[in-house]
Amino acid sequence: MNRKTLVLPTVAALLAPVLVACGGSGGAGKGGGAIVIGTTDRFEETTDAPAPFDPAAAYDIGAWNVLHSTFQTLLRLPRSGTSPVADAASKCSWSDRKNEQFRCTLRSGLKFSNGHALTSEDVKFSIDRARAINFENGPVSLLSNIDRVETPGELEVVFQLKTPDATFPQKIATPAAAIVDSESYDKNKLDNGFKVVGSGPYTLQTEEKDGRVVKAVLNRNKSYQGAVESQNDKVEMRFYDDARSMEKALKSGDIDIMNRTLSPDQVSRLRGEASKDVKLLEAPGQEISYLAFNTDDPAVKNKAVRQAMAQVVDRPALARDSYDRTNDPLYSLVPMGITGHQNSFSNKYGDPSAEKARGILRAGNVSTPVPLTLTYTTDHYGEATEKSFKTLQKQLNDSGLFSVKLQGKEWSDFRPEAAAGKYAVYGMGWFPDFPDPDNFVAPFVGKDNFLRSPYRNNKISNELIPDSREAAQREAAAKYFQQAQDIVADEVPVLPLWQGKQYVAARENVTGAEWALNSASEMQPWELARGV
Repeated sequence: MNRKTLVLPTVAALLAPVLVACGGSGGAGKGGGAIVIGTTDRFEETTDAPAPFDPAAAYDIGAWNVLHSTFQTLLRLPRSGTSPVADAASKCSWSDRKNEQFRCTLRSGLKFSNGHALTSEDVKFSIDRARAINFENGPVSLLSNIDRVETPGELEVVFQLKTPDATFPQKIATPAAAIVDSESYDKNKLDNGFKVVGSGPYTLQTEEKDGRVVKAVLNRNKSYQGAVESQNDKVEMRFYDDARSMEKALKSGDIDIMNRTLSPDQVSRLRGEASKDVKLLEAPGQEISYLAFNTDDPAVKNKAVRQAMAQVVDRPALARDSYDRTNDPLYSLVPMGITGHQNSFSNKYGDPSAEKARGILRAGNVSTPVPLTLTYTTDHYGEATEKSFKTLQKQLNDSGLFSVKLQGKEWSDFRPEAAAGKYAVYGMGWFPDFPDPDNFVAPFVGKDNFLRSPYRNNKISNELIPDSREAAQREAAAKYFQQAQDIVADEVPVLPLWQGKQYVAARENVTGAEWALNSASEMQPWELARGV
């Protein structure tokens, strides 16, 4: 994923078994019961996230895994590959040559889980609702280019866009465009709690305690009409405080499969053990990890400080020492495997060098050592996060150019405080909303950027991204994103660190585990069943 420009086919959805790991002889859900998925994700109500499963608010991979299973979108990503297929729609297509008008026809007879009919008015309501609520930490930016939604018929939906956007079909395949029942959701505010009224492959039942989900059951929705063919009737999600207890549950047969989040030491251990009961599957991934900067903060406002950090950070050592080589060094926002990937940071800065970094700071009139606080979340990106930040701290301090302190925060505080600009530099991860280079650049620049960062670059926002969105053939858009990656490497509003691989551990009697993740790293529980 790094060094020089590479373009590889997306294969994240095709998990290849690399080994067999040890385990007990038990089996979760014997006799055709629920497929049980273990996860360390947390779903809880907070002041800043009062509705974890409301499509207008949810914007993280864990919640989206639930939404993909319980709501329909007009289009959805297929079992594998990157081109969306019809789901709630029977067909969709562009109505013009400029990629500014997109028309969909709904399937006839669609129903929500409460029995209400699903019509084009519900589609319009859902899009208009998300845009009206405009939840600060939500996915509304994916819908920001919509000018208006028209419903010329009960089954007809027409999207009029403000500007051409060839990526629009992929955007409405995300839960940002999930279709909610207009009779069950308030148009102007989020719901509280964990209510889900959708028309997806499953219905949802939850048990909660102290505002947190402690059990979630996905039951097959017999009224569902769409692209998914479910291989099971029920999926249960069980929640664990840490990856070690989740692994123990897998080996004992209490759960059937786990994906989020395996720690690096677990992956190494599972690779090194051998038994017939548990298999480990590995594939390239598109998750990226990076440092984000509040470019208005005095500590990092001077570009030279950010460039010097980029010059010092040793990514291979970070991947080796903190992640036991379960990920790869990342030298650009656009990861390897995505069209247009280019190792712009490697091309600009070369190997880590304290001496070169000293020259950058000297040229920028920056006194050393530069005092900085690196902030990270303690409970969202896995147990290796703290270790990786200690490694980063040591690398920067050992250069003699920085005096770095660390600050750990729980996600419930971390995300809103980061969005409010309270941290100078902080660690973030990104799973793609859809597998296109646009989704690794556009969310990080411009006024609607995901980070709520003050960073702006008119060249990227006003020229490169708009030009790229006129290219229906995405290979033709590569040149625009390569220019954008070079600009980011020079101005360093974010500092890419590593690209993750995807791992799934499953019991040997579970089939479909190789299809458990799609090309956007989202869980596909309907692929799972029991068999040989």
